[in-house]
Amino acid sequence: MKKKTVLILSILLVAIAGITAFMIYKKYGKIVPYMEQLTKEQVGENVNLQPTSQKDAHYVGSQKCQKCHEEKFKDWKDSYHTKMIQDIKANPSAIVGDFATLPEDADFKKEDIVYTIGTKFKQRYMMEVDFNGTKDYVVGSYQWNTQLKKWQPYSSTKDWYQDAFENNNSKVGTSKTCDGCHFTGFMSQEKRTEPSVSCEACHGPASKHALHPEQDLVYKASNADPKRSSEVCMQCHMRNRDKRLETHTLKDLFGDVRDYPKGYEPGMPLVDYKKKAPFDGKETSEFYGNGVGKKNRTQGNDYVQSMMYKHGITCINCHDPHKLDNTVAKPLGDASCMKCHSFGSAIGPHQSTIEAHTHHKADSKGSSCIECHMPKIGKHLPESPATVRTHRFGFITPDETKKYKVPNACNSCHQDKSLEWSEEALKKWGMSQWVTK
Repeated sequence: MKKKTVLILSILLVAIAGITAFMIYKKYGKIVPYMEQLTKEQVGENVNLQPTSQKDAHYVGSQKCQKCHEEKFKDWKDSYHTKMIQDIKANPSAIVGDFATLPEDADFKKEDIVYTIGTKFKQRYMMEVDFNGTKDYVVGSYQWNTQLKKWQPYSSTKDWYQDAFENNNSKVGTSKTCDGCHFTGFMSQEKRTEPSVSCEACHGPASKHALHPEQDLVYKASNADPKRSSEVCMQCHMRNRDKRLETHTLKDLFGDVRDYPKGYEPGMPLVDYKKKAPFDGKETSEFYGNGVGKKNRTQGNDYVQSMMYKHGITCINCHDPHKLDNTVAKPLGDASCMKCHSFGSAIGPHQSTIEAHTHHKADSKGSSCIECHMPKIGKHLPESPATVRTHRFGFITPDETKKYKVPNACNSCHQDKSLEWSEEALKKWGMSQWVTK
């Protein structure tokens, strides 16, 4: 009798556990794998999570990583991170500009080039120089617009800090501008260990790890606090100001201002090395008045304003940092969003169908997650088409367009309609908001 009772109780407990698990899955759906990440207490902005063994380590280059991490190395080798800066001696085909049409007043020739910067949207060219006995590089006075297939003038001072350098590309070393993000090792230790965004750019210096892999670990963003995790990407994918400007003026730092967070290594609190770009309601060449970026490399500036960031979703939840498989060139599209979001789940959409959620036909552009929540509003160069998607994710309203001139998804698609028409449509759908920026 006792055995029968125990069996019945066991069956009931298993059934209850199963029903509970089903109810949890039904409520949270696809978000279940991320529950631990989303529910654990987040660390403060100033907490340093860099492994102790890395604090006096140095950079050794990706070849050291290949021996043990061959699959990850192969994925990374095929990604755009390896092409952000390229040595033309090793790869002459890296040059994409048409040098037969290079303007006569350009301050460089094809044979002067040592490195290329970029390739997908634009390409700039680096030449080696000597500044008082120190090897450095400068960027040529013209850049190749890959999207428009033509040369355009390029000024280092206009692209970085006006009034912080001499207004002459040949006087502005890339050690102050480009090298922190494009040469692994230079940001914190000022050594150009490797010309690419390689393994240690995201995992930190690995000299000790290469000798004792099990004992001396490197930083791993996927195991870290969400804020520290995303900051690995934001070290470069977030426009900022030199941290020293909190206590100094541009005049004080003339000729030595840094756009990259000098001294930063993965796991460190980025706020200690980066002064965020100002969001003061005024439009600039980089941002609309509501803080949304209008150029490339502002993903982080947008993202820290989003609810996803606040709730612990990280960059690498959507982007594989090794494959870089969710980009403009290789987008995953709405499939990336639907990894977590599903109808009826706790995080929505909360309607029963896509048509009820979007008020558009299911197979139309108006029912696309990214077209509504991540419209293309930024450009790589002023004359280029908009290819940079906002990463704020919150719906940009026609009212924000009125106030800040920032494009909204409605009128980006319905270009023949007015802002008032879009606002009226939203009201009819019951989508007017109590609070707007």
